[in-house]
Amino acid sequence: MNQSTPLQKDKAGETAVVPSYAWVILIVVFLASVAAPLNQSKVPPLMPVLMNAFEITLSQAGLLMSVFSITGLILALPTGIILQKIGPKATGLIALGSLVAGSSLGVLSGSMGLLLTSRVIEGMGMGLIAVVAPAVIALWFPPEKQGTPMGIWATWVPVGSVLMLLLAPRMSDALGWQSVWWFGAAFALVVLLLFGFLLRLPPVLEEKVEDIAVPMPSFGQALANRNIWLVALAFGCFNFVFMPLTTYYPTFLSQVQGYSLAEASTIASVSTIMVLVSAPLAGWLSDVIGSRKLIMTIPFLWIAVMMFFPFRVTGWQIYIFMMLLGLVAGAVPTATFAAAPEVMKNPQLAGLGLAVIMVGQNLGMFVAPIAFGALVESVGWIVAGYWLIPVALLGFVAGWLVKLR
Repeated sequence: MNQSTPLQKDKAGETAVVPSYAWVILIVVFLASVAAPLNQSKVPPLMPVLMNAFEITLSQAGLLMSVFSITGLILALPTGIILQKIGPKATGLIALGSLVAGSSLGVLSGSMGLLLTSRVIEGMGMGLIAVVAPAVIALWFPPEKQGTPMGIWATWVPVGSVLMLLLAPRMSDALGWQSVWWFGAAFALVVLLLFGFLLRLPPVLEEKVEDIAVPMPSFGQALANRNIWLVALAFGCFNFVFMPLTTYYPTFLSQVQGYSLAEASTIASVSTIMVLVSAPLAGWLSDVIGSRKLIMTIPFLWIAVMMFFPFRVTGWQIYIFMMLLGLVAGAVPTATFAAAPEVMKNPQLAGLGLAVIMVGQNLGMFVAPIAFGALVESVGWIVAGYWLIPVALLGFVAGWLVKLR
C-alpha cells in the first residue's frame, strides 16, 4: 500500500493509461461493495413484519438500521490504519466474512437483542468495505480519470438497496423473513470467493520506488487536514437526510398511503434506480468540468427544497418526487469519494481520508433513523420531514468551504 503505481506517475507529462485489468478490479470491488447495502437494506421493506415478529415499536425498529452504523462509526478511523497495515485484500475478506457471519446469525435470532447484535457484525463489514473499495480504485485509476469509475462504484448502495427492496417482500411472503437473511449471507459468501481469487494490486513502476515515492506524512498530520473533515461533515449531512427516507418510506407508504409492502418497496426503489444513472453521470461530469466541488455541493440546495414534499405527495406525484430525488442523490456520494484522494494530496493516504469520510457517513446513518423515528411519533411525518431541511443546508455550507477544485 505504500508503493507508488504506474497510475500515480505522469511520465514526461503524458496522461497515465488505465490498464485493462483495472476494470476487472472495478467489477470485483463493486460486487463486494454491493453485498454490504444489500444486507443493510433487509430491514426497511420488512419493517412491519419485523415489528410484529419481535413486538417492537417504530422507533425501536429504526434501531435495526442505526445499529448497523455503530460498528462502522467505531471502526472508521481504525479501518484506514488497518488498510495501511494489512492491505486491501485482507481487509476486504474480513469485511465480507463479517457480512456472512452477521447475516447467518440474524437467521437464528429469537430476540431483538440477538438480532441487533447480528446487525452490529454486519455493520463491521460495511464499514470496512466502504473504505477498501474506493481506496483500491484510487490505486488502479489515475486522479484525472477517477470520476468515471468512482461514479460507477457510487451506485453500490442503490444497487444493493434496490435488489433488496424488490426481492425481500416477495421472499418473505413465500418463505418467511429468515429467507431474506439467508440470501444476504449467500450473496456475501459468493462475492468473498470472487474477491479472494481476483483482487490484486497494480504492478509497481519499473523505476526504483525510492526515486518516485512521495514522503508519507504522519497520521496526525493527515488527520489535521481541515478539508477532509469538512467533506466528512457534508457527507454526514447527506446520509442524515437520506437515511430516514431509506428506512421509513416503505413503512409510510404502507401504513399511511395504504400500499402493500411489495408495492411500497417498489415505489421506494424508484429514486434508488435513478441513482444508477445519476451517479455515473455525475462522475463523468466532474471529470469533464474538472470540478468535484460543484457536483458535491449544489445538489444539497435541491435536496433542501425536496424535503418539503416527501410526506405530502400522493398518487402519481410520489413517483415524480422519487425520480427527481434520485437524479440528485447520486451526485453527492460520487463527488465525495472522488474528492477524498485529492483532498489528502497523497495517494497513499486515500484510505485514511476515506475513513474520515466514513466517520461522517456512519454518524449520519446512526443518528438519523433514531431521531427521525422519534420525531414521527411526536410531530408526525410531514413536520419530521421539515426537520431535514436545515441539515441539507448545513451540508451545502460544509461542502462549499472545502478547498477543492
